[in-house]
Amino acid sequence: MKIPSPCIDICKYKLEARCTGCFMTKKEKKTFKSLKKQSDRRKFIANLITKQEAFEKSEKWQAAYRRKCDKNGINYNKIIISNAN
Repeated sequence: MKIPSPCIDICKYKLEARCTGCFMTKKEKKTFKSLKKQSDRRKFIANLITKQEAFEKSEKWQAAYRRKCDKNGINYNKIIISNAN
């Protein structure tokens, strides 16, 4: 199971140089692409969710990311539950 990028294809940088869709910076997007281990990708997403929640930006992203995971046949809950551990 390859964990997909947190990018949800909005890509407009306004919020402190963060994308309004996924809340990543351009540097963070490059970093995610370079992560090969799925455990590192899970940790990255966990950190991203923490940042999103601090700015109350996670709810819409999580719904869009869930759809992206479903489309790719990946269980979104396993990614998120793994992050909680």
